[in-house]
Amino acid sequence: MATKAIKSYSLSEMKDKYIGQVGSTERDEYEYELRMDVLGRMIKTARQERNLTQEQLGQLVGVQKSQISKLESSTNSATIDTILKVFKALKADIHFNVTLENQYVKLA
Repeated sequence: MATKAIKSYSLSEMKDKYIGQVGSTERDEYEYELRMDVLGRMIKTARQERNLTQEQLGQLVGVQKSQISKLESSTNSATIDTILKVFKALKADIHFNVTLENQYVKLA
């Protein structure tokens, strides 16, 4: 009996097929939501490592507990200013990497 070879796909190929090609509205929305989810998880992890409650972190940043909760659960788009304040309150470094027309720019 002949065996059939199983085709494997890369993650990029799967995203292209099921979410949309790079540059499409669907793919851009997916990538944005994924980045916001990762950012929220980083905030929550850093807060928990510092043994802070959401309310305590909110007080350090100057926002309500509910805004910290929304940041951590990615239900709210945050301004860069708020994100910077959160990481400063957590005594955590944050770095931004930007690619402009194939040129890599690093902001630290």
